[in-house]
Amino acid sequence: MTPDSAGTETPASGSVDKAGIVIAALLAAVALVLVYDANQIPATTMYGMGPQVMPVVIAIGLGILALANLIDAVRGNLPPRESSDPVAVLLILVGLALLIGIICFGGGFILATTALFVTTSAAFGRRAFVTDLVIGAALTTLIYLAFDRLLTLSLPAGPLERLL
Repeated sequence: MTPDSAGTETPASGSVDKAGIVIAALLAAVALVLVYDANQIPATTMYGMGPQVMPVVIAIGLGILALANLIDAVRGNLPPRESSDPVAVLLILVGLALLIGIICFGGGFILATTALFVTTSAAFGRRAFVTDLVIGAALTTLIYLAFDRLLTLSLPAGPLERLL
């Protein structure tokens, strides 16, 4: 790896990109886990497609992506990687932890997803927290209503969801 003028790291031209091979292997491993998990789902239909189909479709897509990534890594054709911002990564991880924690303690989908929306927008550099809170609450309320009323699918309910 050699840093270029923009501070990104690029593999030497024509050399094997080891990180790309690792990424390809991880993608292939996730695909295999999906196929294994899909085969553990009991068949509930006598004909047609059952719930096992969609994980297998996603696994096939991941397998194709892994193969393409492997080919590009061996050829040294992967694009340069940008440097990561550890604060942004930490903010997104905090948002995911808040999402899990709020749902776990009964806060519901709307509050949990709004927290994730605000922390993710902050991770991308936006500093309008109150505006993001309003936008996140509005979007997640619409999403909740779409899933609950239109699709009749159950999302985690909390105090706000009980008001609706």
